[in-house]
Amino acid sequence: MKSKILLLVMATTLICSCSKDDDKSSETDSSAIVGSWQATELRIDDQTASDDAKNGRDALDFLTARDCYVITFTFNQDLTVVAENSVNYLRPGVNAEGTGLDIPCPTEKDTDTSTYVYDGTTLSILNSDGQTVTTAATVDGDTLTIDASGLDIPNFNASGELIFERR
Repeated sequence: MKSKILLLVMATTLICSCSKDDDKSSETDSSAIVGSWQATELRIDDQTASDDAKNGRDALDFLTARDCYVITFTFNQDLTVVAENSVNYLRPGVNAEGTGLDIPCPTEKDTDTSTYVYDGTTLSILNSDGQTVTTAATVDGDTLTIDASGLDIPNFNASGELIFERR
């Protein structure tokens, strides 16, 4: 009789612990995106990408190497998101030494506050026009990967992936 009670207690404990793990993982999926994310890389296929996409990738690489971040998303626990975008203020030019192209870090930015939904694989953001923008997105630790074709950001909306790092 004691062994049956012990077996019943063990089975109940096992079932409850599995149930709690499942609940925790679903919370982790939706809350994994919470934080401030800065665009650091645009991954595109050089064979099929447009010149605009290649220029956007190169500009992002150049600026990121100088700790200048032109696209930032801050996802809050209350499902609001603040998007900061300096892409429209990029002003490439020749550097002072005349040795090549220079892109100064923009001091201006457009800021938009909206709402979002993230389910662990899909990110939906209500844009300033009242339209919902939905794209594939995954979080792996401090790296957020977004399908760039789903975004409406000039030179960064090519087919490829926009990579963000949590700061």
